[in-house]
Formats: sequence, structure tokens, C-alpha cells
Amino acid sequence: MSNSAQIGVTGLAVMGRNLARNFARNGYTVALHNRTAARTHALVEEFGHEGDFVATETAKEFVDALERPRRLMIMVKAGEPTDAVIQEFAPLLEPGDMIIDGGNAHFEDTRRRERDLRGQGIHFVGTGVSGGEEGALNGPSIMPGGSKESYTSLGPMLEKISAKAPDGSPCVTHCGPDGAGHFVKMVHNGIEYADMQLIGEAYQLLRDVAGYSPAQIADIFRTWNTGRLDSYLIEITAEVLSHVDAATGKPFVDVVQDRAEQKGTGRWTVQIALDLGVPVSGIAEAVFARSLSGHADLRAASRELAGPKAKPLGESEAGAFADRVEQALYASKIVSYTQGFHEISAGSDQYDWDIDLGAISAIWRGGCIIRAAFLDRIRAAYDARPDLPSLLSDETFAQEIAAAQDDWREVLVAATRQGVPAPGFSAALAYYDALRADRLPAALTQGQRDFFGAHTYRRVDREGSFHTLWGGDRSEVEA
Repeated sequence: MSNSAQIGVTGLAVMGRNLARNFARNGYTVALHNRTAARTHALVEEFGHEGDFVATETAKEFVDALERPRRLMIMVKAGEPTDAVIQEFAPLLEPGDMIIDGGNAHFEDTRRRERDLRGQGIHFVGTGVSGGEEGALNGPSIMPGGSKESYTSLGPMLEKISAKAPDGSPCVTHCGPDGAGHFVKMVHNGIEYADMQLIGEAYQLLRDVAGYSPAQIADIFRTWNTGRLDSYLIEITAEVLSHVDAATGKPFVDVVQDRAEQKGTGRWTVQIALDLGVPVSGIAEAVFARSLSGHADLRAASRELAGPKAKPLGESEAGAFADRVEQALYASKIVSYTQGFHEISAGSDQYDWDIDLGAISAIWRGGCIIRAAFLDRIRAAYDARPDLPSLLSDETFAQEIAAAQDDWREVLVAATRQGVPAPGFSAALAYYDALRADRLPAALTQGQRDFFGAHTYRRVDREGSFHTLWGGDRSEVEA
């Protein structure tokens, strides 16, 4: 078999199939491979008119179809299936070839695989791909890691198939070495969890407190989507809320069980943030909210607990309340991105990745699930100040938060009084207030730790670590 294909894709479920078609549509010859050969031939039969495909049935045929340096993209389930595919193909490759993992792999697995394959002279490129099946076909946001050498060869191809930002820039950048790409994709998904939770809370408040119907809330979201909240998630929220179930004639959201599932990347974001010591409370609340929604028996047993029942506002009050919810949603959204970029920065420092936060915000402007108009402003903030400690330190965002905070607080007062849970909004505001506080109760916490465990403490008036002898005269000794 001639080595004519510029890239190969193995694993032809929806994402793999659509990425293969995307490459072919953009003029590349694509070698195809799947554990079940029938799926390979079905793709060629149905979509062969879209470009040049080379159907293969064995691993050797697949590798032989690729030009050097070989670019082999894996689109299978994360974990053991990915390791199995690597073990199958790596012995057939030569130094300089590359394996590209386009799945949602844990970045530590990517670091391990990159290290192992590097010893064989093979480049392993852990690549985050966001945009779902539609993005895979028409242009996703792509977050590759790996060596700079591999990006020199692979980058132009990824740039061609990627989504394009409003200014025409390709939504792809080399994130950094080894696991950097999958780390960035993980945090992207964590921000996505938080964004969706905040939107859900806004919907619940507009429905239970303001008294709007799903169709009316859809119209509100459409209006918001013409302003600073312009984003893919706000856009599709309006579509979901306006949809009517054909079987019952009820709003679609009223016939769907209120149990949100998750695949794990949100949990990883929170777990790794804990390891790095980075507070991502908004993302954590979104993950926990999904978990809580799934505990049907616990929720059923708790429905008669004491507490207020929401009483819808009058028409004039409802309109003003909706405006306040928009402010709260926007402010909380800024906090979610602030926490996510903090985690990326901390991960970059921990693993020596040198991730460009401005470049990351730029590639999220198109193709991905969290694409939003205000990412242009985030990019500008980091381009102007690469050492920006927080998005909240940017003058423009700080001014917007200042303008929003009274409404933000009023929304949470209303939520509390009416008994409507708003953990995302609450966590975002608590984070904001903790950052701006002169003193935190952590001083008391550290005193307690010294009392029961002699963990020592630091003083505000002199250097060093100290311990108080709590059981005796309570004198202080330097540790």
C-alpha cells in the first residue's frame, strides 16, 4: 500500500469519523482504521465523495498508508482502550512519527505516554478537541500539547481544520509540552460545567422567583445573547427552553428528568485544583450540583423539610429582577473564568509548560462549547499584561463587577428568602468577597491547628514560625 495519506484516524465513532471527514474536506488524504472494518468501509461508502480516503483493515496496512513522518490520530475511549491502541501501533512506527490522542484523556496519562514514547523516538501529542460532533466536522477548538517539533509538522493541518475566530484566526495553539493540551482541555470543561450551572440557576430564579414560563425565559436569553453575554451556551439555552415536547405539548424542560450526568472532566478539574492548592469553588459547586441531582432517593426523602416556597413576583417587579439576574450571571461568569485561568496558570508553573493564557483565550473564541464574545476581552487583558494575577485585576472587568455587585447581592438575598438554591452564584460572590477582604478567619483556623496539633503559625509583626504552649502558661516559642 502506497504511503500517500497525510494523516490517519483510528477509531471511527462519531468524533473520529467527523474529524476524518474534516481533514478530507480540507484537501488531505486520510487513512482510516477501525477495530470493526465494516465501520471503515461504511464511512468511505457514505462520505467518499467528500475527499480522498484510504480504507485499511489491519494495523500494518494503516501504518503503511501514511507518509513520513507518520501522523496517526487516536479517537477511542480514554484510559485502557487508548493504551491498547498505542501498544498495537507503536511497534510499527519509526523515530520521528507521531501519535495524536484526540480523546478526553487525563493529562497525567498523557504525560506518562509521552515520556514512554519519547524513549522510542515517537512524538506523542495529547490534543484537546472541543466542539462536539458538529465542531469535529465543521471546525473545533483544538488544544495540542507535545513537542514543538511535532507541532511544526502537525500544526498547519490542525489550523486548517480548526474553527476560525471572528477575526479569522484559527482556534488552535501549541499549549505546551507533554500533558499541557489535555490539561487545558480539562479546565475548559471545568469552566463549561460552571457556566452551565450558572445558566441553570439563572433559569431557575427567573422561573421560580420572577414567575416566567420557559418560553418567556427563552426570549430573555435571546435578548441577553445580543449583549455582553453573547455565547454559544446562552444561544442554545434559548433553543432548549423554547422547545415543546411533541408527545405531551409541555415545555421540553418539564418532561426531562432533572438529573444531570457527567463524564469526569469536571471532577478532574476540581481534584487537580485541590492538588495544586487553587480555589475553583464555582467549578466545584457545579460538579457537586450535578452529583446532588442524581441522588433521587435522598432528594425524595428531603422534600418535606422546612423552608420557604417561592412566590412569583408581580409583572413590573419581575422585569427588574430579570435585569438583576443578568448582572449576577455575568459577574459570576467572570469569576468562573478567573478561577479556571488561575488553575491553568498554576498547572503551567507546576509542570514547566509556559502556557500563554492570552493564546488560550483566543482559541476558545470559536468552535468550543464555552465560546463567547467576551473572550476577546480576556485575550486583550492577558496580551496587555501577561503577568495579570487575576481577571478581576483587569481594570475593565473590575469596573463591571463593581457595577454588578449590588444586583448580584440582591439576587442572592431573593434566592435565600425564596428558598431557591443558587450554589454557583453564592460561591462566586463568596470568592470575590474573600479576595477583597482585609482579614480572613484563616488566622483563627491556624490558631486552632496550633492548639490541637502544634502545627505552628506565622505572625504579622515578625518573621519566623511560632508555637504557643497551650497547656501551660501559654508562652510562645519560636519553632
